[in-house]
Amino acid sequence: MGLLHRLDRPVSGVILFAKTSKGASRLSEQFRAHTVEKIYHALVENKPTKNKATLINYLKKDEQKNFVTVYSTPTDGALRAELDYEVVEKKDNNYLIKIILKTGRSHQIRAQLSAIGCPIVGDIKYGSKIKKNFSEEIVGIALCATSLSFETATTKEIKTIKIDPTF
Repeated sequence: MGLLHRLDRPVSGVILFAKTSKGASRLSEQFRAHTVEKIYHALVENKPTKNKATLINYLKKDEQKNFVTVYSTPTDGALRAELDYEVVEKKDNNYLIKIILKTGRSHQIRAQLSAIGCPIVGDIKYGSKIKKNFSEEIVGIALCATSLSFETATTKEIKTIKIDPTF
């Protein structure tokens, strides 16, 4: 049995575990090949300039500060990062957006959305002006992994695990 992927500490949502080492190996290969579809929802402070777009940037992580810098062009030590987003609805003064992650870089969603002027609610590290407790139990940021679609290790069927955002 084993954990197949990770979420940043303040992020909530779907996590996938494997029952067997053989299953873990097959599913891990899907993550490496980027064939697992990962969907997130985020509540952001500002409306993106486009309702739907693809963001392609280059991310470089400072391990000492645990912070990712976003570049618009290839940069030494930076990794290519891609995601698609779509504005779903306006919620009070914020905007709910759906994100389809194409690559899985550290702090990717948080850094790329902040770079376009749309920090995630509660994400002080990446520019949020709003510090928010979502409930007595949850203190974090308004980013949730809401769906994972993958091929099962034994039957090869496509399986989708979905939840509603937890913020």
